[in-house]
Amino acid sequence: MYHGMINVYKEKGFTSHDVVAKLRGICKQKKIGHTGTLDPDAVGVLPVCLGCATRLCDMLTEKDKEYVAVLRLGVTTDTQDITGKVLAEKEVTESVEKVREVISSFEGEQLQIPPMYSALKVNGKKLYELAREGKEIERKARPIVVHEIEILSENMPEFTIRVKCSKGTYIRTICHDIGQKLSCGGAMVSLKRTKVGNFGIEDSYTLSRIEDMAKEGRLCEILLPVEKVFEKLPEIRVKEETMKALLNGNQLRREDFLSLSEEALKAEEVRVYGSDGRFYGVYGYQEGRKLFCPIKMFFPEQAER
Repeated sequence: MYHGMINVYKEKGFTSHDVVAKLRGICKQKKIGHTGTLDPDAVGVLPVCLGCATRLCDMLTEKDKEYVAVLRLGVTTDTQDITGKVLAEKEVTESVEKVREVISSFEGEQLQIPPMYSALKVNGKKLYELAREGKEIERKARPIVVHEIEILSENMPEFTIRVKCSKGTYIRTICHDIGQKLSCGGAMVSLKRTKVGNFGIEDSYTLSRIEDMAKEGRLCEILLPVEKVFEKLPEIRVKEETMKALLNGNQLRREDFLSLSEEALKAEEVRVYGSDGRFYGVYGYQEGRKLFCPIKMFFPEQAER
């Protein structure tokens, strides 16, 4: 069984679930999970976790993301992107300078109302399922953060924008809301996810390339180890006599480690390695109790049970 992460370049037409299903066939294992949905028409970075790395899925979903999108002004659709039913069309009369100003105003903390055409569930049913039935329900605005928004190109009425944002941000809703603020409407033409946490599009692989690598017996060359996600955390190693406690996921004392730096004692989280040199999990130090407590463990053996 493979254990680690693959930075997949999701191509247009595939759902996130399609990618996982395809990889299960390529890797010949069931324990595979993705780290957050990407619409079928969108392309770009989709980190996929295999084996014990599936315990990372929820952690990677929380990471900030970066997108490049094309916004078209002067049109409003029911899906907030160009594939939807056109609800209104209007001439864009605002100047380029005004459009720049409005786009820039979307940087920072804000509340965003999720679109009806989304996978969010209400009473056990996905919003897009209700939308397809012609129903529209009230949605609560959710807090998001747009860390950066930059205009990459201008070709009125289309603008290419780069958005770095928090989890749960809908880029097509930003496009829609920009159009509303300009009183002419707006819809997303295309979307490319260029980054998820430390996973960049320049290091991603298409499914066909991954399949070729697997046939050549070279899949391990693109399989990233679990500890890659935590490479910025201080590293500490347990003594040989502490291995049983580590394998049981127990709390550990300061004296259970070979050495402890001030950095490790001050850090919120640390990487813990066994005396065998293997990475076993992430621990947090509780000063009041003088104990290192497990946050998340990554045993390959657990995934194979």
